[in-house]
Amino acid sequence: MADAILVLNAGSSSLKFSTFLDKAETPELLIHGQLEALTTRPHFVARNAAGAVIGEHTWDEGAALGHQDAIEFLFAWGRDGAFSGHRVIAAGHRVVHGGVTFTKPALIDPGTLAALEALIPLAPLHQPHNVAAIKAVAQRAPHLPQIACFDTSFHRSQPEIAQNFALPRRYADGGVRRYGFHGLSYEYIASRLPHLDKRAAEGRTVVAHLGNGASLCAMNNGRSVATTMGFTALDGLMMGTRCGALDPGVMLYLMDHDGLDARRLEELLYRQSGLLGVSGLSSDMRTLLESSSPAAAEAIDLFVYRIGRELGSLAAALGGLDALVFTGGIGENAAPIRSRACRDAAWLGLELDEPANAAGGPRLSRPGSRVSAWMLPTNEELMIARHVQRLLASTPHT
Repeated sequence: MADAILVLNAGSSSLKFSTFLDKAETPELLIHGQLEALTTRPHFVARNAAGAVIGEHTWDEGAALGHQDAIEFLFAWGRDGAFSGHRVIAAGHRVVHGGVTFTKPALIDPGTLAALEALIPLAPLHQPHNVAAIKAVAQRAPHLPQIACFDTSFHRSQPEIAQNFALPRRYADGGVRRYGFHGLSYEYIASRLPHLDKRAAEGRTVVAHLGNGASLCAMNNGRSVATTMGFTALDGLMMGTRCGALDPGVMLYLMDHDGLDARRLEELLYRQSGLLGVSGLSSDMRTLLESSSPAAAEAIDLFVYRIGRELGSLAAALGGLDALVFTGGIGENAAPIRSRACRDAAWLGLELDEPANAAGGPRLSRPGSRVSAWMLPTNEELMIARHVQRLLASTPHT
């Protein structure tokens, strides 16, 4: 019976999953899918590595599943045939926040779980669901090793000054600092760059993870130097429904003049802003690119403008730029956004190859361009599976 690794990514109303064959060279994808709309009308779909649907189920409208119910369904579905011939040997979890403590993946034990729960105030919209999935697996399969892989860990290589805010020191001592996110995505891209471009892998590269959540990361020799997200996943670039960088005085103004409390501000900044708020139409870049609405065009303009502004900042942090890499849903699929971002970066020495960009790359820049540009699909799930594989190999007692 072949060994397999289960990878889980739990959100507020969804549970994404993948299973990988535990192969010596690199984990091999077997199955992936998700349970979505857990609190309204749950829907389950699973696909094999080729993308063919191998399982699907929809609950009645008004049904609600917690993460415990979702995990129970997933394990039962797998036991009834999908995992036949395979033995799940571990579960790897995407955990949004590792604080300053977790600089690498960690085997989950009672002490680790307590530390993850203590970090909930730093990521209240994400961390509770990550923890809930861990607890649900522990209840369903108490002897199954579980490994937490953190979105913040990759950025702990940054110099201390890049992680600090200009606040009284006691706040930094209490954990208020720039953490950065999307680390699993950036780590995967860093692992792939040597196969594409040695100069980009070893030099000064900015990776643009552009999706519903969006950020940039400056890397030198594959290590994070600076990133646009900070204490929370609100900072930096404009996103699907998140505002990105915002003068803190705006929040004080809204509290004083509109009477917004912390929860209403949270709703505004996380769920009503960004592409959705500016366009008044959608948070989906595909919809906005197809729209003739002037407000949709303005939202796209602002999205691209913020990329250019932040790219300049990160190039300064690196002391120059050798490569720009696009990834994430928008970065991988929206050629017009890549084109505009690259043209805005011409001052850095980037010469865009428009036909190559339209074809999806992977190289987007002209052969003689001083700064190269690339499109490289990310794979956070595979990165988690690799971490699980390595951690298990280093802890044979599990």
